[in-house]
Amino acid sequence: MKDINFSRRDFLRTAGAVGLAAAFGGIPADIFAEGRRLYKFPEKTDLILLTSRPPQLETPLHYFKELITPNEALFVRWHLANIPTSVDLNKWRLMIGGNTDKALELSMDDLKKFEKVSFTAVIQCSGNGRSFFEPRAAGGQWQNGAMGNVTWSGARLKDILTQAGIKAGSVDVVFDGLDSGPLPKVPDFVKSLPLDKAVEDDIIIAYEMNGEPLTMLNGFPARLVVPGWYATYWVKALREITVVSKTYEEFWMNPAYRIPDTPCACVAPGSKPGKSVPITRMNTRSLIIEPAAAASLKVGRTVDIMGLAFSGGYSIKDVTVSVDGGNTWRESRFGKDMGKYSWIQWYYTWKPEKKGKYTLMARATNSIGESQPFESLWNPSGYMWNKIESIDVNVA
Repeated sequence: MKDINFSRRDFLRTAGAVGLAAAFGGIPADIFAEGRRLYKFPEKTDLILLTSRPPQLETPLHYFKELITPNEALFVRWHLANIPTSVDLNKWRLMIGGNTDKALELSMDDLKKFEKVSFTAVIQCSGNGRSFFEPRAAGGQWQNGAMGNVTWSGARLKDILTQAGIKAGSVDVVFDGLDSGPLPKVPDFVKSLPLDKAVEDDIIIAYEMNGEPLTMLNGFPARLVVPGWYATYWVKALREITVVSKTYEEFWMNPAYRIPDTPCACVAPGSKPGKSVPITRMNTRSLIIEPAAAASLKVGRTVDIMGLAFSGGYSIKDVTVSVDGGNTWRESRFGKDMGKYSWIQWYYTWKPEKKGKYTLMARATNSIGESQPFESLWNPSGYMWNKIESIDVNVA
């Protein structure tokens, strides 16, 4: 059983120091990544700070050289200011009820009595890449680090709901965590899944990440994991699961986390959609990790271009790479395959023969033919960024 190694006082001291440092510019010049400020929160390494209350912390790209993202480096995204900073597992219970045959109160020991399942899955914020949208989309200005690849372990949600007994007429399953708003009028962060989605085999209540208990900032003691879907559904620090007999449409389902109801989930830049639907499955993405943007390379010296690619529950069929700004494309080779929910690392060996500036690009295609656009597709919330990755390097 995990010992909580920091108190609410310790946590708030960290958050307060971050806020004061940001306000007064008291940030050491060497604590930066990709030109942005780094801070260390409890159980975390130095991460890129977006906000301190609620914590929004982005993973520096160099951690994505690893197939599995270390727990201490996984990004953090909370919506409400009052987040749990300690949990007594002797008192914590996961409550299951609503339109069920019986109500359950599960301790951590009870949760671990269910069959344990594990898989590796990308967790990605809906707004990952939002800072690249033009015109600017409101919200946290994430670059590419609001994601990670983690091996999750826990109990199937389906097994828990089966034990409670799902009554006829059930429509949605609703999830609530231990976080809360600073004022009564702030909507509690509550999300829902359609019942048919909730009872899929791969939807789990996770209590481990990479073989260890969840970190506090990533949802200790247990969180919902919906592989292939954006992380808005992956409710952290779960306390209550409720089966309901009508579609749940409170604030964080409607109007929040909606995308245009168009085939591309996009509208003309600066416009508003006529109709919207909840965001759900992740689209196809690729990312160049090495070399870094603006890197200096040597003419005639071989370099391995390396990156990652993933899609929302579909395996990646291929990743093609261009070293001439998209004029010609060549297929990359893949690293270890960790399953359809994981990202896969890809590699392309290149020997630049001439000096100059080169534009490197990567484009992924999944097993059902979904790929990436050459031009950015815009929506008002800055969701689902997946434009073809492009970086410039210099060869001397």
